[in-house]
Amino acid sequence: MRRELDWIEIPGEHEARERAWTVVSAAFAEREPTTPKRSWKPFAALAAALAVVAGLASPPGNAVFDDIREAVGVEKAQPALFSLPAPGRLLVTSAAGPWVVQRDGSRRLLGSYAGATWSPYGRFVLASRRNELVAMEPAGRTRWSLARARLGATDWGGTPVDTRIAYAHGDRINVIGGDGRGDRFLLSAPDVPKAPIAWAPRSVRLLAHSNQGILRLLDVAAGGDEIWSVRVAQPFALFWTSDGERLVAVSRNTLTVLDARGQLIFRHELAGRAASAAVNPRTHTIAVGLRVRGTDRSEVFTFSLDRKSAAQQRLFGGVGTFGDLAWSPNGRWLLVAWKDADQWVFVRSHRTPRIDAVANVSDQFGGTFPRIEGWCCAG
Repeated sequence: MRRELDWIEIPGEHEARERAWTVVSAAFAEREPTTPKRSWKPFAALAAALAVVAGLASPPGNAVFDDIREAVGVEKAQPALFSLPAPGRLLVTSAAGPWVVQRDGSRRLLGSYAGATWSPYGRFVLASRRNELVAMEPAGRTRWSLARARLGATDWGGTPVDTRIAYAHGDRINVIGGDGRGDRFLLSAPDVPKAPIAWAPRSVRLLAHSNQGILRLLDVAAGGDEIWSVRVAQPFALFWTSDGERLVAVSRNTLTVLDARGQLIFRHELAGRAASAAVNPRTHTIAVGLRVRGTDRSEVFTFSLDRKSAAQQRLFGGVGTFGDLAWSPNGRWLLVAWKDADQWVFVRSHRTPRIDAVANVSDQFGGTFPRIEGWCCAG
């Protein structure tokens, strides 16, 4: 398993990577059609190509070799998830429904639902299917349910003693208490099911909502009055930093970073198409999974949310498209979902960089690769 990560761009690395990848692509093109899970022929072709790459003795050549090793998944990955590398619990959703994964690797299926999210502090889970919203305990016991047609995005925010759930249904957004009481209409807008919503940390009043290229902060206590609005490239996700000082709108090509007053801090044009993102719960940094333009590769980078000029750091890269990202509650490990390799890759960015990986992920969650909903709260 590769234990060291490359934090510095080496001169000539990109050119060497392109040369080496041409060799590898040619080797793959000559292989016989096979089913990857039942044949080692693709790996034999790749090994032959790597023998050529290994002859590149320059530092750029070595960097290329490291990248191509990632192309077939992380070597010597654990055959199953025996434990999480950091405290907390994972919430994931497969075709079978949402699962809670404990620190020791044990898993519990919560039921036949299409999506799920943690409550603040991880005391409850909000699950949904097309026409029903259900609040339950992580052990699976239902607390309350609500019938609503065409459910869309949801978010659960608030304090340890007072919480609110914002949820989209049809072209409407409603807000309901965490105890299932006080359901009320907040707003109506086009494309609501596709529009992300995000509560400000520890708030039952401030709700961010982006629709048709306008990002708004709403005062829920005042019936949804607009506090401020900013035009943005329509994001697929909104994130607050845990201290509430930064709000990040992530579109496919752009990061837009604002302060709590709606003042633009900076916009950053991404060097690829963003597929996923996650804000570190302990710092003003965000990890973004990018599909590199003009290639079949993906990379995960971290960016500062305070300064556009701050150096970005490459955490991980490989062939295919990376799925969801999730930081551990202590902010030291990043989970990268790599569906093409059927692996979860845990990347430690704190102190000495390290990679741990788990293979055969689909088999452990009912036969389909799961979506990561969140890594929450030691417990």
